[in-house]
Amino acid sequence: MVESHPAPGRHEEDLSRGPTMGNSALRAHVETAQKTGVFQLKDRGLTEFPSELQKLTSNLRTIDLSNNKIESLPPMIIGKFTLLKSLSLNNNKLTVLPDELCNLKKLEMLSLNNNHLRELPSTFGQLSALKTLSLSGNQLRALPPQLCSLRHLDVVDLSKNQIRSIPDIVGELQVIELNLNQNQISQISVKISCCPRLKVLRLEENCLELSMLPQSILSDSQICLLAVEGNLFEIKKLRELEGYDKYMERFTATKKKFA
Repeated sequence: MVESHPAPGRHEEDLSRGPTMGNSALRAHVETAQKTGVFQLKDRGLTEFPSELQKLTSNLRTIDLSNNKIESLPPMIIGKFTLLKSLSLNNNKLTVLPDELCNLKKLEMLSLNNNHLRELPSTFGQLSALKTLSLSGNQLRALPPQLCSLRHLDVVDLSKNQIRSIPDIVGELQVIELNLNQNQISQISVKISCCPRLKVLRLEENCLELSMLPQSILSDSQICLLAVEGNLFEIKKLRELEGYDKYMERFTATKKKFA
């Protein structure tokens, strides 16, 4: 009978069976993170948030666990990363976010693209330091109203969701850039023109008729880049609308500034 030997180099490097193995590869990552404040473990097939990270709740400034198979975040651990500024969990299998996530008072960047999220926690507005939020490729059916209480939010990406309309509450958003590309939007509140800092509005590949695009976006807003290709009207018709010349003045002035 021939004895089978394990393949060389396979002994403890395989993390795909989950983070509870206590293997040398994970230990090495944790030790490095203790020194650098950065924990990055992508493309490892992890099905759980590594429990070993609870040793580093007062160290970590950055966590990146993108491209894994994580289905949930542990409520008892996730809210304790008091110094965390950046959290990336793109391309996982998250369906809900725990309320405890919203205890991360220093979090500035949250990236959750390509998960299965249908809504945000009701306490999401407590993430008072948040500047950049990426939720592209989820299952959101509405603009989350919690975003309106985030005063430092600069960029929000809600592209590739299932949003159908933009309600009046949008006028309270403080963002500079709002990406709503590839949704199912057919209605937009005129209040979008009231957003005090909104400069870039992306609405490509939605279900908008030209009559449903508020003209005040052109004539009476801060918006200087409006992207609306791939809707139910020809772009040349947009150029015929009243206020388009005012929009072009803002567009050209901004272009010059960055030239």
